[in-house]
Amino acid sequence: MDLADATLDELRDALAPAIAANAAFDGWNPAGLDAAADSLHVDRDVARLAFSDGAVAMIDAWFAHVDREMAARFTPEALAAMKIRTRITALVETRLAILVTNREALRRAIAILAMPQNALRAAKLGWRSADMMWRLAGDTATDYNHYTKRALLGSIYAATIAVFLQDDSDGHADTRAFLGRRIEGIMKFEKAKAGFLARTSHRPSLSRFIGRLRYPVV
Repeated sequence: MDLADATLDELRDALAPAIAANAAFDGWNPAGLDAAADSLHVDRDVARLAFSDGAVAMIDAWFAHVDREMAARFTPEALAAMKIRTRITALVETRLAILVTNREALRRAIAILAMPQNALRAAKLGWRSADMMWRLAGDTATDYNHYTKRALLGSIYAATIAVFLQDDSDGHADTRAFLGRRIEGIMKFEKAKAGFLARTSHRPSLSRFIGRLRYPVV
C-alpha cells in the first residue's frame, strides 16, 4: 500500500506494529511514533495526527493488529476440526507467539493501561480480544452466556499475560502450563453450569410467575 495516500485508519493499521517494535526502546510516546513513521516513510506530523489520542491509541491499534494477525493464522476449517478447549488454547497461544518478539513493549503497554485514568479503555480492549477469540472459536451465544464466557476468558488472558511477561522458561512452558490449567477450569465451570441449568430448567420460576401475572395468557 502507498501510505502517501492512506487514510488515517490505514495509517494506524500500518504504523501500529512498527510503533510496538520501537516501544521497547523509545516507549509508547512521540519519540517511538516518530521512529515508526520514519521507518515507513510517513510524515511525522501526519503520523501524530493519526494518533492524536496518544499512547493508549497506539496501544489500541497494536492490540487490534494482534487480533487480526491471530485470526489470519487460522482457517474456519482448521478451528472447526478442534475441540472447543483446543480452539481457545490455540488462539491464546497464537496471540502469545505474536507478542513474544515485543514483550518489553507489551510490558510497557500494560503499565500504561494499568493507570486509573485508563481503566475503562483497558477493560474495553480486553473484552474486544476475548470476544474475537470466542467468535473465532464458533461461539454464537446471545444470552448471558455471551457475557460470562468473555468475562472468564478475559480474566484468564490477563492472568496469562502477567505470567508470560515474567516467564523465562524454555519455550514459555510455564505460561502454557498455566494457561492449560486455567482453561481446564473454564471447561469444568461450563460443564457444571450446563448441568445445573438442565436440572433446574423445569423448576418453578419466580420471574416467570411474576411475568405471567403482569402479562397473562389470553
